Amino acid sequence: MHILEEKIRAAREAGRTALIPFVTAGFPDEGSFWPAVRELDEGGADIIEIGIPFSDPVADGPVVEEASRRVLSDGMSLSRLLGELEERKDFFHCGMVLMGYYNPIMQYGLEKFAVDAARAGVHGVIVPDLPYEEAAELRALLAAQGIALIALVGPNTDEARMRLYASVSQGYVYVVSTMGTTGQRSLLVPQVAATMRRARSVFSLPLALGFGLSEPAQIEDLPPDARPDAAVFGSALLRHLDEGGRAADFIARWK
Repeated sequence: MHILEEKIRAAREAGRTALIPFVTAGFPDEGSFWPAVRELDEGGADIIEIGIPFSDPVADGPVVEEASRRVLSDGMSLSRLLGELEERKDFFHCGMVLMGYYNPIMQYGLEKFAVDAARAGVHGVIVPDLPYEEAAELRALLAAQGIALIALVGPNTDEARMRLYASVSQGYVYVVSTMGTTGQRSLLVPQVAATMRRARSVFSLPLALGFGLSEPAQIEDLPPDARPDAAVFGSALLRHLDEGGRAADFIARWK
């Protein structure tokens, strides 16, 4: 069993939804980013997703897009992120996942990225703009380093396509709650339950629900058979950090 799957299943066995906070690398500033990651880890995060900043984040809403713009102007890059993560890899107990677009990874070099990510203690990678048909090379290079390429599915992903992902996936499956960009929403749209049930019928891996989660009540409002194994929250957390809030206080709301 992959370590990311282990993390989520352990949370479920303890009777709770696994927590997967998302933070953009270097945000809100250089001095507070890593302390925030430490607080999330110590505060109960089972997995932390760190966003690789990119100048054209097509799947991200305004909060994550602005976060990327700011950290890029401060000099954050994929190379710098991997270097800083390697220096700290023994500090964290949670699973570590990088989420970013294909262009920076391709420019870095696919094999070099896989090797350096493993050296930095990365367990998984999510690439929103890399479809199944084009992912074989990166998936194989990551797998050789013990890193999972996390599948991303949503309301428009039919059962047949989910089965393609199920045949090659490890770790967990990221279920997108709604079409469109990331961002905080007060309510989850009705088709979330249908998407979750469809994914549950196909995948044996744990399901993580993201895009729009801002509070635990959104999970609790879903029918029991449509609730995820893990909750991913990003925009609301980034907003909280940008306003000077502590990561520890935010994640405490989800426990």
